[in-house]
Amino acid sequence: MSDLKNHPYRAAERGLPDAPMTAVRTERVTFSAGGVDLAGDLRLPDLPLPAPAVALTGPFTGVKEQVTGLYADRLARAGLVTLAFDHRGFGESGGRRGHEDSGGKLADLRAAVSLLGGRAEVAPGRIGLVGVCLGGGYAVRAAASDPRVRAVAGIAGAYNSPAWFAERMGLDAYRGALGSFLDRYDERLPAVTPGDGEAAMSGAEPYAYYGTSRSASPHWVNEVTRGSLHSLMTFDALGAAPLLAATPLLVVHGRTDAYCAPELAAELAGRSPGEKEVVWLDCREHIDLYDVEPYVTQAAGATAAFLHDHL
Repeated sequence: MSDLKNHPYRAAERGLPDAPMTAVRTERVTFSAGGVDLAGDLRLPDLPLPAPAVALTGPFTGVKEQVTGLYADRLARAGLVTLAFDHRGFGESGGRRGHEDSGGKLADLRAAVSLLGGRAEVAPGRIGLVGVCLGGGYAVRAAASDPRVRAVAGIAGAYNSPAWFAERMGLDAYRGALGSFLDRYDERLPAVTPGDGEAAMSGAEPYAYYGTSRSASPHWVNEVTRGSLHSLMTFDALGAAPLLAATPLLVVHGRTDAYCAPELAAELAGRSPGEKEVVWLDCREHIDLYDVEPYVTQAAGATAAFLHDHL
C-alpha cells in the first residue's frame, strides 16, 4: 500500500480542479527486449523518491507521444514514476515496422518492468501496469504472468477474446477472416482512412483521432501489416482474468464504446477473482478517453488513486 493513500492527489479521482499536481522531469531512456531496442520517456515527479511506478501500453499503432504520453504525464503529476515507450515495430523502437507482434509486446512489457525495477527512483516491489485501448488487454495479460506486477489498470481497454469474436461472427466467418489475413500477411494497408476506404481501423471515429492534429507525432506512421489483424483477432486477453487473483485490477470504461466492447470490460471484471474496481464513465465515443475532458481527468484521477492504494 502506498503511503500516499490519503494524500490529496486522490482528489483528482473526483475531477476536482484544485487537486494538487507536482512538477515532472522527463528522461529519455532506451532498453532492450529480446534483442529489440526500445525507446521510452521516463517521467519522474518532483517529490521525495523512491516512489511507486507504472509502465504504460497503449492503442493499436499508438506511439509514446500520443495517448500513453498523456496518461503518463497525468499519473506522474499525481506522484507516480511513469514509463511511456514505443512497442517494437512502432515509433522510435526497433523491430519489424508496423507489425503487431502480440508475443513481442508482452516481452516489451516484461522488459519495461525490469527497467523500472532497476531504477533507484522506483520503490522496490511497487510496480504496476496501465493499458489504454488495446494496451488494456496487453497489460492484463502481462500482469497475469509476471508476479513483479503488483496492480494493473485498463482504460477503455480492448479485452480481446477469440472465442467471443468467433461466437459473434460465426465460426466460419471468423476462420475465413483469419485465412484472409494469413494469405496476405505481409501486405500493408492504412491504419486509418477518411470515408469508406479500407483501413485496419475503419470508420470515422479512429480517423477523427489518428487522421487529424489530435494525434500529431513525428513518429506515428499510417500503415500496418495485414498480419497485424491476425494478431489482434487471435490474442486472448479475457482468458487472463482468472489468473489475477493476487493482482488488484481497475477497469475504467465508457458506457458507450463502439470499438472496445463494454460487455468485455464487465466480463473481465466479473471473471477476475481478486480485488477489483470498475469505474464507468459517460463517454460518447471510445476516443473520448484518448484526449477529451472531463473524461481523461476522471480516468487519470481514478487510476492514480487506485495505484496509490495498491502499490
